[in-house]
Amino acid sequence: MLTAYRESGEGWRVEGANLPDNIIWIDLFDPTPDERLLVESHAKIRVPSKEALSEIEASSRLIVQHGVLYLSTPMVAKGELESTEISPAGFVLTPTLLVTVRFKQLVPFESVAERVRTDETLDCSVGIFSALLEAIVDRGADALEHLGTAVDKVSKAIFHAESSGHKHHARSTARLHKILNDIGVNSNHLAQARDSLLGAGRLADFVRDVGHDWIPEPFRVRLHAISKDVQSLSDYETHLSDKVQFLLDAALGYISIEQNDLFKILTIVSVIGVPPTLLAGIWGMNFKIMPELNWTWGYPLAWIAIVLSAVLPLIWFKIRGWF
Repeated sequence: MLTAYRESGEGWRVEGANLPDNIIWIDLFDPTPDERLLVESHAKIRVPSKEALSEIEASSRLIVQHGVLYLSTPMVAKGELESTEISPAGFVLTPTLLVTVRFKQLVPFESVAERVRTDETLDCSVGIFSALLEAIVDRGADALEHLGTAVDKVSKAIFHAESSGHKHHARSTARLHKILNDIGVNSNHLAQARDSLLGAGRLADFVRDVGHDWIPEPFRVRLHAISKDVQSLSDYETHLSDKVQFLLDAALGYISIEQNDLFKILTIVSVIGVPPTLLAGIWGMNFKIMPELNWTWGYPLAWIAIVLSAVLPLIWFKIRGWF
């Protein structure tokens, strides 16, 4: 799909072979080969492919060719927070035109498209580019706030379950399995948010430095503010990542404790079972001369001895606090 926006804020979904005049932003959403060729012939630029936008080298994401800036960054695609994914987004920026290329629904693009129709200040390519970066940073900040709440819930599930009246519930197998799964999901979402935010910060710094001669001062200030916001959010993301790592270590520690408790129980059971087995083995031997066999109370005394040999070690373990 190809959508073009003019200085007046009007937007068209272009389906023919012609583009309107005075275009400041062309948004390509999963473009067809014909749409790519139309934009390339109209703007005299190169529209990058999805493979090119997916490159991870900085030299491939930040390019200047004949005064045109070719930029790309990973972004979090639109969807439920539990099922988000990373998708590349491309920006081709000139003093008069911005061309964006994306292959998934991205919330910042949709929010800026609404603003273009109503905000008269978004009347140039750099202004729209700055607004897109600001929307990306806002989206990242919202995601980090949500993840901060999710991490706090995991922390309470690990450390505050016993205070809620569920004894040892925090160390149950099913609960620990869910906790580990939540930690893994949150860690993945933090990595996605970090990639998106750092990408936006790199774009802001690069465009501000390279386009210093033709970018108006107000937009240079906005790009600098974006870099500052990204830095502060990056610090918060680092804090959350450290907390997630701590929670992972804590969950694994509880799993280790649970395993130790299991081995302790097995050890106690095996130790308690040894004396009765020994006594039963002795009295089960087929010697002809065994005085106990001729006693009137021999059978009850044997049972009493076997039971006491099991109970006394159990009492000793209880006194020692093993269970």
